[in-house]
Amino acid sequence: MPLFGSHLSVAGGYYKAVRAASELGMDTVQIFTKNNNRWDGKPLTDDDIREFRQAVDECGLQLPCAHDSYLINLASPKDELWNKSIDAFTVELERAEALGLAGVVMHPGSYVDSSEEAGLKRIIEGLNEAHARTAGVKVETWLETTAGQGTNLGNRFEHLGQIIAEVNAPERCGVCVDTCHIFAAGYPLATPEEYQRTMDEFDQAVGVDRIRAFHLNDSKKGLGSRVDRHEHIGEGELGIEPFRNLLNDARFANHPMYLETKKEQRDGVEMDAVNLDVLRKLLS
Repeated sequence: MPLFGSHLSVAGGYYKAVRAASELGMDTVQIFTKNNNRWDGKPLTDDDIREFRQAVDECGLQLPCAHDSYLINLASPKDELWNKSIDAFTVELERAEALGLAGVVMHPGSYVDSSEEAGLKRIIEGLNEAHARTAGVKVETWLETTAGQGTNLGNRFEHLGQIIAEVNAPERCGVCVDTCHIFAAGYPLATPEEYQRTMDEFDQAVGVDRIRAFHLNDSKKGLGSRVDRHEHIGEGELGIEPFRNLLNDARFANHPMYLETKKEQRDGVEMDAVNLDVLRKLLS
């Protein structure tokens, strides 16, 4: 059975995200290890690390992960931002390693006013530098599939395949597949046949063995819109069937699957709980 979880707040203490996940009946959790919209971050304390790791053990969560800062852009053609992004991603890996996380999910980057090929080369060089600075760590870099808004890279499976094929330490890289993003990028998932064709494309371009995790999100926008707008499970343009296809794919039976849907209540019930209930009912 997949490991279901969500992205939860660490406000008041990193361990609180773990406790909240457990109270919602989750198997795993995704967090930010620092403010995702700031470059600097309060250093992790020994207490932060000890309390988080203890909570993970006590709650029985498996394969918790982090998402990196939205400010990081390893594809940037501007040297100042590119170097700042390498520094920041290095810190993300170090913090995740200290907390004992399985991976750091990262958006590959945006090439802005350069080119797709130039952007991909910058990402590869940036990852090589960040990985060299963090030699010996166990936490993996999980490249996230993107919707392809603007000049964002990662909306084509071939982008991820090239990055992994050309980095110096491919064994440190995996992929986090976001259902909203690949749908918005133009990959259909509705019928079993469409789902299989999309996964076959991924396998040819990257290799399904590279998939480490999933973000389970419905999409407010349609197939091929290239617009990244998440919706609650079954309430968007994806609908229910793509999730049924994915959740019953035996290849991903033990993979972590994190919700990134809106944090809100409906009739006094947390929507994370509602979404998880919808997902679990799709398992056969």
